[in-house]
Amino acid sequence: MKSARRLAREGLVQGLYQWQLTGHDAATIRGHILAQPHFARADQAFFSELLPGVIAQSEVLDGQLLPFLDREPSAVSPVEHAILWIAAYELAHRPETPFRVIINEAVELAKVFGGTDGHKYVNGVLDRLAAVARPQEAKAATRA
Repeated sequence: MKSARRLAREGLVQGLYQWQLTGHDAATIRGHILAQPHFARADQAFFSELLPGVIAQSEVLDGQLLPFLDREPSAVSPVEHAILWIAAYELAHRPETPFRVIINEAVELAKVFGGTDGHKYVNGVLDRLAAVARPQEAKAATRA
C-alpha cells in the first residue's frame, strides 16, 4: 500500500502537469485533485503546501535546476519537469526529509509517470542538485 506522502506526491505530479498544460490556478487544480476518490488517503496538508509553493517558485526552481540540466527547462518533458520541481522544492523547504528519500521518491514517480528512461535523468539531475542544495548532508552521506 502506498504511503500518504507518496499519494500526495503523485497528486502533485498530476496537478503540476495540469498547471503546465492549462495554466489553471493552484486552487482550481487542488479542487480537481482532492475530488479524486483515491486521494482521500493522501497527505493533504503536504499536498496543499507544496502545490501552490511549487507553482509560485517554479521560475526560482528552474534557476536552481538549470546548471544540472542538459537542455532548457522548457524542453524537459512536463512530467519529469514536475517531478524535478517537487524534489527541488522539498530539498529547499523540507530539511526534515533526508535528501536520499526525496531523490528516491522522485525516481519512483518518474518510473510510474515518466518516459522510459526518465527516472535515470531525474536521478542524475537531483544527485547533483542535492550536493549543492544540502552540502553537509550530501558530504556526510558519501562518507557513510
